[in-house]
Amino acid sequence: MIRKHKKKHKLNAEINVVPYIDVMLVLLIIFMVTAPMLTQGVKLDLPQASADPVDTSDTEPMIVSVDLEGRFYINVGGDDLDPITANDVEDRVQKVLSANPRKLILVRGDKNVTYQQIISLMTLIQRAGAPSVGLVTE
Repeated sequence: MIRKHKKKHKLNAEINVVPYIDVMLVLLIIFMVTAPMLTQGVKLDLPQASADPVDTSDTEPMIVSVDLEGRFYINVGGDDLDPITANDVEDRVQKVLSANPRKLILVRGDKNVTYQQIISLMTLIQRAGAPSVGLVTE
């Protein structure tokens, strides 16, 4: 009888990592594509809606305006032709609210004014102690 000589193979204790690298690269690409989508805003065309007007029958509202150049104006039932500074806005709103805490305050801004300018004006009014502020639209 002829016996075949069997060669002893050494055991290979290595792991083939190529498939794991492929999976990791795919996951990396997925996260790189989806991460910016989670942090960016979405451009929207907001619908036009008509809102009921605010009831101003009991008192004349205080209207604080900001124009395209970022100048502030206050109208409390009179003229608002002279621009005022941010500090004056805060002081005048505080004075009006100290006399009448329920005074209605409205913010009016040019349609081309940046969002930041409107927010800074609303922040000034809030620091002056106004509990709420309305926005004037056409």
